[in-house]
Amino acid sequence: MMTSSQARSLGWAAVLAICFALVVVLSFKVHAVRSEVLLAERQLIALQRETLLLETEFETRASQRQLAEWNTVEFGYAAPRAGQFLDGERQLASLGEVRGPDAPAPIRLARADSADAAAGVAAGDDAPMRSPVSGAKVTLASAGSEKDAGAVFADAFGDFLIDASPIRPARAETPVRAPRVAAAAAAAAGAKGGE
Repeated sequence: MMTSSQARSLGWAAVLAICFALVVVLSFKVHAVRSEVLLAERQLIALQRETLLLETEFETRASQRQLAEWNTVEFGYAAPRAGQFLDGERQLASLGEVRGPDAPAPIRLARADSADAAAGVAAGDDAPMRSPVSGAKVTLASAGSEKDAGAVFADAFGDFLIDASPIRPARAETPVRAPRVAAAAAAAAGAKGGE
C-alpha cells in the first residue's frame, strides 16, 4: 500500500506535469498568435502600398483627362495620322521649295583661308579670334604652318584633357589651427621649464 507521503509526492508530480503541459500548449498558442499578427502586418503594408499605387494612378489619369481637355480647348494638338509619315528621302526632298529671286542667301559656315591666316600670324598681327571665356588669343589650325593640323589638334586636345581632368596635383597646406596649437605647446613647454 501507499503511504500518505508517497501519495502526496505523486500528486505534486502530477500537478507539475499538468502545469508543464499547459505551459507548452500556451507557448504554442502564443507563437501562433504572433505569426498571425506578423502576417496581418505584412498584409497591411501590402494594402498600404496598393492604396498608394491606386492613388498615384488615379491622380495620373485625372491629370491626363485635364491635359486632354486643355489640348482640345487651348492647344488643338492631334495625334499624327498615317498619311503624315514619309516613305523616304525622295518624298522629303519633294516637300522643299525652289528659292525665289528675293529669298536671302542660305546660311553657310564660316571658313578662314589658310594662306590669309598664315600670313597674319607671320606678320605678327593679333590673332583673328579671342576666346570668349578667357580672352586669350586663338589661332586657327592650318595645314600651311610649320606644324600640321593633326599636331595642332593633338596639342589642343591634350590641353583640354589636362584642364578637364578631375585629378589635380596635391597641394600641401598646413591647417589654420596648427600655429595656435604650436604656440600653445610652446607656452606649455615654457611654463614647465620655468618651474
